[in-house]
Amino acid sequence: MNETSPTSDAHVVSPRRRRQSPRRHFEWRVVDIAPDVSRSEARGLLTEHAEYGQWELARSVLYIGGARRVWLRRRVMRLQRTNAV
Repeated sequence: MNETSPTSDAHVVSPRRRRQSPRRHFEWRVVDIAPDVSRSEARGLLTEHAEYGQWELARSVLYIGGARRVWLRRRVMRLQRTNAV
C-alpha cells in the first residue's frame, strides 16, 4: 500500500523505539495532516488506512492554525511455526 496518496498533503511517520519490548501488543503510526487539507480528504485518508492497513484511531490532536496529528495503532500478530525444524 502506498504510504500517502499523491493528492494528499499528509505526512506519515513510523515511530521506532530504541528497544523492542517483547510484550509489545500494538504497532503505531503517526500521521501529520497539513492545515490546507479539508476535513473530508483527511477522513478519506484515515479511512483508507483503516480499511486496507487494519489501523484504528488511537488519538488525534488539532493544533492552532489547523494542522492535525493523528496516532493510529494496530495489533501485532504473533505467529509461531507449526512445523518443527
